[in-house]
Amino acid sequence: MTERTLILLKPDAVERGLRGEILRRLEAKGYGIVALDQRVADADTLAAHYAEHEGKPFYGPLVEYMGSGPLVAVVAEGEGVIAGFRSLAGATNPTAAAPGSIRGDLAREWDAPVIQNLVHGSDSVESATREIGIWFPALG
Repeated sequence: MTERTLILLKPDAVERGLRGEILRRLEAKGYGIVALDQRVADADTLAAHYAEHEGKPFYGPLVEYMGSGPLVAVVAEGEGVIAGFRSLAGATNPTAAAPGSIRGDLAREWDAPVIQNLVHGSDSVESATREIGIWFPALG
């Protein structure tokens, strides 16, 4: 089934110049890019995006990190894109991410906390719909 998902190239991906490589992998899998915007995320956007994690120990550091520099927000579309991109991204903890995945090949777990793991991808159709509405209101 054709779906849409939100993908965020986190500040560590942008800082390390990995935008092109990550987007190349996304397109090589056959997924289309519907929308793309590089920006520094504001506090309201990040609070809405991570609302489900508010109160958890990692919430503050995560929101602070995600607002610390430019990131790239992408809406991708394709057959099974939600599960497909999450597989392409690899395990959240780069140490456990399989070779061939974005995190397995490119993340530097030895010099950064797990929140600096290059990418975010929506985990369900419901999350994708909510997240796309936050980052790209005209598409929500």
